[in-house]
Amino acid sequence: MVALDIAGFLHDGFALREHLAAFLTLPEEELETRMAAATDALAQLQPTALDEPGCERFYESEVGAGHLYELAGWHLQSADYIADTLRVQMTAAQGDHLDFGGGIGSHALAAAALPQVRRVWMVDLNGSNREFVAWRARRVGLEDRIVCCRDLSDAQLPGRFDSLTCLDVLEHVPDPAALLSQLADRLMPEGGVALLNWYFFKGFQGEYPFHIDDPALVQRFFEVLQERFLERFHPYLITARTYTLRSRG
Repeated sequence: MVALDIAGFLHDGFALREHLAAFLTLPEEELETRMAAATDALAQLQPTALDEPGCERFYESEVGAGHLYELAGWHLQSADYIADTLRVQMTAAQGDHLDFGGGIGSHALAAAALPQVRRVWMVDLNGSNREFVAWRARRVGLEDRIVCCRDLSDAQLPGRFDSLTCLDVLEHVPDPAALLSQLADRLMPEGGVALLNWYFFKGFQGEYPFHIDDPALVQRFFEVLQERFLERFHPYLITARTYTLRSRG
């Protein structure tokens, strides 16, 4: 039985190695090798600049299972930080919860296990990610509480969500301000809570080649953030933050 709490994540990432090796039918030794090489492999694939169609094509069609390796390695190497984001999510997630850019499903699984969450709607362009999260949900008995969708246009999604998580996504899209506006439009105006982070920086030595850092795009992002959202306090010393919507009256 996989424990979907903080201790369970810190122990083994919710059985992440075991799950990914079984899902991909790989020996764990080969899985470790692929995870170690994944970031460099994806960096070689990605063009230096992506418009919106190019971004969708890259993450949906070109990265394939490589994104699973890269995300799995990141979650296992950064377990303490991600555990803190899970702690914050416990204070925010409720009702119908959107996990936008849900990746390998750590946050979706943890949210679905919370008693105050009715259902988690995991949205991710990458079909391999969606298949893996659905597989993990069945593996831990949460298949009735997690629905995987490609994008926000999916007709089965609720019109608005009681809460949402969007972590390690905004710095990867061509227009983060536009995505932020979309998320605001889908959040309940009364009582809805958003958990967000961003890192608009390619690194001092180019160690984050996937991130956008265009000053105009970043400035517009913060303009929309201040127009649409009001920050809530949480006690964890991490970059992820929680927000409610500003009144537009």
